[in-house]
Amino acid sequence: MNLFISCLFFFSLFSMIYVRKHILLCLMSLEFIVLSILFLVMFFSMMYLSSFYIYVFFMAFFVCEGVLGLSVLVLMIRFHGNDYLNSFFMW
Repeated sequence: MNLFISCLFFFSLFSMIYVRKHILLCLMSLEFIVLSILFLVMFFSMMYLSSFYIYVFFMAFFVCEGVLGLSVLVLMIRFHGNDYLNSFFMW
């Protein structure tokens, strides 16, 4: 179980670093990182028989993070016409 969580985290981190063409792909890899952190929190809560209040707190925090990311994506598509990261950083 712990190996699965660490593989999920490192593969999503690897995709976050190397796949940087669209904002939607970056948001999806960021959500996989969040999912691996939630699995880790759930695993340790079950292992040490503690309450799941911290899990619910993390879930609410990560839902707000996802909503903010999608709102940035929608605003970028409205203003720039696409979701390419190259058009966002015009030098």
